[in-house]
Amino acid sequence: MALKRCILEMGMGVDLHGKDFTKAAQRAVQNALWHNSLTFPRHFGNGADAMRVDVTIAVSDPDAVDGDAVLSILPHGTGYINVVKGGLDIPNEDGTDHTIIANAAVVVSLDV
Repeated sequence: MALKRCILEMGMGVDLHGKDFTKAAQRAVQNALWHNSLTFPRHFGNGADAMRVDVTIAVSDPDAVDGDAVLSILPHGTGYINVVKGGLDIPNEDGTDHTIIANAAVVVSLDV
């Protein structure tokens, strides 16, 4: 058997106030996942928990993301995370706060 990439979903998440990069990353993953209902894994015999789920998060401060917290929202499969520099920060007028925008790519693979 060989691991085959089956799905690529993209999402965007925002933390409007609070400078919480993990929250923005979780919302980006949720955004990618909420538009899916994957029924095909059960047709390959192992079900949804046999999926490998690779999550790539892009934010301006990768070290500020709690990868385990982001992976904790995955409903099925075994998750792996890679956090890279990217995303977007938008400061408020007086510089006391900023909005964080995170991007997520979620790749689902199965051993078929």
